[in-house]
Amino acid sequence: MVSTTNGGQPAYYIPQPSHWPITGSVAMLLLGAGAALWFNGIGVGAWMVALGFATLVFMMFGWFGKVISESEARIYSRKVDLSFRWGMSWFIFSEVMFFAAFFGALFYVRNLSVPDLGSGTLTGATLWPNYAAQWPTEGPYLTQSFTPMGAIGIPLLNTILLLTSGVTLTIAHHALKAGHRGKLAFWLAATIVLGATFLGFQVYEYTHAYSELNLKLTSGVYGSTFFMLTGFHGMHVTVGAIMLTVMLGRVLKGHFDAQHHFAFEAAAWYWHFVDVVWLLLFVMVYWL
Repeated sequence: MVSTTNGGQPAYYIPQPSHWPITGSVAMLLLGAGAALWFNGIGVGAWMVALGFATLVFMMFGWFGKVISESEARIYSRKVDLSFRWGMSWFIFSEVMFFAAFFGALFYVRNLSVPDLGSGTLTGATLWPNYAAQWPTEGPYLTQSFTPMGAIGIPLLNTILLLTSGVTLTIAHHALKAGHRGKLAFWLAATIVLGATFLGFQVYEYTHAYSELNLKLTSGVYGSTFFMLTGFHGMHVTVGAIMLTVMLGRVLKGHFDAQHHFAFEAAAWYWHFVDVVWLLLFVMVYWL
């Protein structure tokens, strides 16, 4: 359904009732319940997680495909486009708050908790009298030492890769607005390759941390904050790379033009957000 203004021009597209939201809800229910059963050793849990994931992928293909077909039919007005932009903006804001929680935990541990335990206060002197406050810390109870991850090497290389990917994506965006389809596809593909290379190096870094540095998720508060921040960021890079791959597929099918390409812009916003988070992560986790 499309509402119209007095002049007969489309004002706002009102979609018909859809089964995709309830399909997504069923997928999340299967994932949550299956994970709970799986973690408690109940065998059917793993199958429920697999079914939930398959249902979620099915929902995403179906629902996103419907939105794409509606967009390509040009039934979305400027008001709909604006609502999409606000929706993506609030989504990215929620992601900002997500990472702010982890960065806040890191700040609290490094600047408040660890110094307090090693300052000779009543709590620290009573519980761990021989604990020396330092960062990275092995904690007062760890029996196996570890080597912290340095900034020079793969982390610095990954920083260069992500910053370069932001540049290539910007070039692709300008090519789209200028109508240069070949240049658009090339630089968008280059961005995806850079993102995939980043993920490959991160996998190698994790392998190196576990096998040679004895740095694990269980390595005290340093290990937990390190892997939680870098791991969730890697997950976001993976999601961003998938989004850009879908955009590349749409570009090759002839989608988007200089006036209608919000899906491309939304993926670009997300990717630039991932870049900024990595810069903060590189400084606060690896460098300081």
